[in-house]
Amino acid sequence: MELKEETIASENVFSGKVFKVHVDQVKLSDGRISRREVVDHSGGVCIAAEDKNGCLLFVRQYRYPCKKIMLELPAGKLEQGEEPLACAERELREETGAKGKHFIYLGKIYGSPGFCNEAIHLYYTKIEAVGENELDDGEFLEVESIPVEKAVKMALEGNIEDAKTVIALLRLMNVR
Repeated sequence: MELKEETIASENVFSGKVFKVHVDQVKLSDGRISRREVVDHSGGVCIAAEDKNGCLLFVRQYRYPCKKIMLELPAGKLEQGEEPLACAERELREETGAKGKHFIYLGKIYGSPGFCNEAIHLYYTKIEAVGENELDDGEFLEVESIPVEKAVKMALEGNIEDAKTVIALLRLMNVR
């Protein structure tokens, strides 16, 4: 059996600043027709940046959809036409003021592929320098340094709930 679905029709139902939503009719592999609700997102990056003391930079910020403060590695949204590496360098500088050197690509992930096409590109870098952060208008966060081993333990114990951060921490262990 072929596992592919063919799009028959598509209707855009929402277009916002961060994502778009469309509802599609699809033909399933057995010939039946079904419906798919899809969130289109430009994608993003997540950066594990390690300082000379073996600590990673994290950010704490309030995440409105979850109604809580989350601990995450620096991350951000890809702008139209932006390359993931350029986005990683920009987001690290904007959120933490840090500049990395020799970024190592840790792959990409899809957080919720059942309804969203957002691909997040994961990177690891050593911090070369730290200056002032350049937060976006309306962005509020606190920067925190956590030793790598402690951060991995926190992720494994469920004390870090952000999926991109957990996966980046685990993949980091293969390249560090």
